[in-house]
Amino acid sequence: MKALVFAAGLGERMRPLTDATPKPLLRVGGRPLIAWHLEKLAAIGVDEVVVNTSWLAEQFPATLGVGRAFGLRISYSHEGATPLETGGALWHARELLGEAPFIAVNGDIWTDYDFARLPREPAGDAHLVLVDNPAHHPRGDFVLGPDGAVHDGDGDAPRLTFSGIGVYRPGVLRDWRTVAGDAPGARETPPRFQLAPMLRAAMARDAVTGERHGGAWTDVGTPQRLAELDRALDRDAPAGAH
Repeated sequence: MKALVFAAGLGERMRPLTDATPKPLLRVGGRPLIAWHLEKLAAIGVDEVVVNTSWLAEQFPATLGVGRAFGLRISYSHEGATPLETGGALWHARELLGEAPFIAVNGDIWTDYDFARLPREPAGDAHLVLVDNPAHHPRGDFVLGPDGAVHDGDGDAPRLTFSGIGVYRPGVLRDWRTVAGDAPGARETPPRFQLAPMLRAAMARDAVTGERHGGAWTDVGTPQRLAELDRALDRDAPAGAH
């Protein structure tokens, strides 16, 4: 099975830390954020990982190489000076990812979620891992039904937050031109568009499942959250682990 790690963001909310280091390469718990994902992906048998890059792109191969240290083969999908957003990233990397279902993970999160729980063959076009809403995102994103179906929801239905971890079939992008429409960047070459509208279109045809992860999860979106996570991991690490 293959995986994509989203690593092309500009890290604007993390400055000045990201002035010289892309956010997924910032160190937490003694290693780069992205290394936590790579190790977990290798542990479940993923052998090929695509890392999409833009901001300070050259630092990724300089730090990660071709993946030998992780027992992986890493390839890079460089998007140029302007990141292509999550949907555009999948489209741009489509030839590297192939036709089978693949895992995609945001490079700027940390979690104790067990990747072995992810389905190799999602029932529909996507399977999403959802978490309880953090303080900085109290309204959440999607509704998880008792049958495991994920919907956009309406009214007062309780929502959960998308963790940035999912399994996708390439078909999730089948109607991307229509769904993206005239969104900024969607008609450029290569196209730039978000994945969320594609997911909502898939939900409308009952093609998205999900699960709730009740364990640890952090969206490392600010220097404060990075520092808090680093302290928590250092506190929980065995003596001498760093």
